[in-house]
Amino acid sequence: MWFKNLAIYRFTEPFSLSPEELEQKLQQHAFRPCGGHDEFSFGWTAPLGKASDALVHANNGFMMICAKKEEKVIPASVINEMLQDKISEIEEREARKLAGKERTRIKDELIFDLLPRAFSFSKKTFAYIDSQGGWIVVDAASAKKAEDVLSLLRKCLGSLPVVPIGASIKPSPIMTQWLLNHDAPKDILIEDECELRSLEDEGGIIRCKRHDLNLPEIKNHLDNGKQVIKLAMSWADRLSFVLDESLAVKRLKFLDLIQEQAADIEAFDETEQFDVDFSIMSAELAQFFPRLLELFNVEDKA
Repeated sequence: MWFKNLAIYRFTEPFSLSPEELEQKLQQHAFRPCGGHDEFSFGWTAPLGKASDALVHANNGFMMICAKKEEKVIPASVINEMLQDKISEIEEREARKLAGKERTRIKDELIFDLLPRAFSFSKKTFAYIDSQGGWIVVDAASAKKAEDVLSLLRKCLGSLPVVPIGASIKPSPIMTQWLLNHDAPKDILIEDECELRSLEDEGGIIRCKRHDLNLPEIKNHLDNGKQVIKLAMSWADRLSFVLDESLAVKRLKFLDLIQEQAADIEAFDETEQFDVDFSIMSAELAQFFPRLLELFNVEDKA
């Protein structure tokens, strides 16, 4: 259940709903499987899966929610083959070339006919709300996936006054200085991965993985004007991650200090284990987010 990516948003107004009130709101868009001709279905599902039907799981003031998306899969090769056969049949029968709009209409009709027989797959995206700290955090590697979850939540609540943590922050110059001058703060350890980009339009990108970032070749790129847009680092021997230019956290790992803390707490079933993991993870990140803002000299106005 440990989050692997963090799309972090700050509330610009206090979030005042209780878990029970949020539960009622989410029921408006509870997940329902795809109907025969639905291309996809998107809604809220229980974070605890079969262990509980509740759409909101509260623990120590934090509220975990989970969005589920089911999509129908029709291979493009199947559609294209059937489409070409259909177009050829019509053109031969009517002795004319079909216009683009006609081809599009035929394709839409084919997809509609195929949907009831299509395979489907589903994915879950977890998020949690820290109403006291003023955060909502989505376990999503892409901004679009995170925004999809927030849009669904916004439909349920009517409004959702949040902004990305990096909306007014430019971490690239600071990360560049850390790498160039070897002067990262004491609680930040630079690791072995980075991505550099030229400031010029359509500038070149250099990606380094499992690479000594102290080597002269890295400094040469920085001296020639490239800036760090992704940097692997660890914080206080507690978290390891890749930070990008929008302050999105990728490939997050909770290090031994945290894992040992979780292992020391005995859980007797999946629900208790979920609570242990959620409690430790949310408490740890509640300490990390203010420090993340502080590292880039931005006052937390949440």
